[in-house]
Amino acid sequence: MPAGGAAPAGDAAPAGDAAPAGGAAPAGDAAPGRAPARPGPGTSQRVVVTGGAGFLGSHLCEALVARGDSVVAVDDLSTGVVDNVAALDGTPGFELVVADVSQGLPVTGPVDAVLHFASPASPPDYLERPLETLAVGSEGTRHALTLAAEHGARFLLASTSEVYGDPTVHPQPETYWGNVNPVGPRSVYDEAKRFAEALTMAWRRAKGTDVGIVRIFNTYGPRLRPGDGRVVSNFLVQAIEGRPLTVYGDGSQTRSLCFVDDEVAGILALLDSGLTGPVNIGNPAELTVLELAHAVLALTGSSSPVVHEPLPVDDPTRRRPDISVARRELGWEPVVTLQEGLRRTAEFFSAGTPEGVGPRP
Repeated sequence: MPAGGAAPAGDAAPAGDAAPAGGAAPAGDAAPGRAPARPGPGTSQRVVVTGGAGFLGSHLCEALVARGDSVVAVDDLSTGVVDNVAALDGTPGFELVVADVSQGLPVTGPVDAVLHFASPASPPDYLERPLETLAVGSEGTRHALTLAAEHGARFLLASTSEVYGDPTVHPQPETYWGNVNPVGPRSVYDEAKRFAEALTMAWRRAKGTDVGIVRIFNTYGPRLRPGDGRVVSNFLVQAIEGRPLTVYGDGSQTRSLCFVDDEVAGILALLDSGLTGPVNIGNPAELTVLELAHAVLALTGSSSPVVHEPLPVDDPTRRRPDISVARRELGWEPVVTLQEGLRRTAEFFSAGTPEGVGPRP
């Protein structure tokens, strides 16, 4: 059962062969929507993970190594952190290459899969690095696709729920085309990912490359950076430090939060499946930002007040994935409850991090 006990969002058409849904249209000539499944756990492969020292990328690297794969993590460390993969240092089959994927992918030797997860992903990061965000979504994606094609490897693109923008269809199925402001401040991330999806599908049609697209919804867990501006890390750090919890707007906007272990399991299921997608991987349990703030206060026992600030430009008002395709095609759904996920993330922040976040005396 999904975290929070959310009921299935209903049966959606298979990714890659979808029917119109609320402003959407069929996936068109992307079919057939599945390549032969890749060798799964138990069969060692060499996997390149761009953004491998980032929050989600580092968890993917650990999961891949744990199941017996060799991993080359590529990261320019602009938002990634070496400490995220410190536990893998010296592990046979793991290598960290410090490089900007927008400039090229200096990887030699065999490659069985390329997971393109390099990109600033939190609003402060991509608003601070707008040109770099657009570059990694365009040139970075092209370099990653080229590497995969040269080796006959499977390519998996990390896309995002932000391709749906401020949605007019709720929950969001993969067939929904989205409601994105192409010239707003957030467009550097939204449109970079939308272009990356288009390039990935064009590569498949033109070159026959085995590709998959995962649309990642809000993910949280240990290794979130304390100052990254994401709602869970913001609230937990503020509560632990005894500072006011900052809620933008009246807090009625909704989010659907997926714990990182569940997210990684869904991503690897898509990687191994041969399914093209796009496929939503996220938690359909929806709650308001204000409800999340009070859940954090209750969990931490903090007496911090809640303060309200103006909503950022183009901040989505609703966010909830329809995961019918992931349930049916991958046999995946989230299992970690919000309470458990917040507890494990709070323990990470309370223990202190390299940036010095921990409970005040």
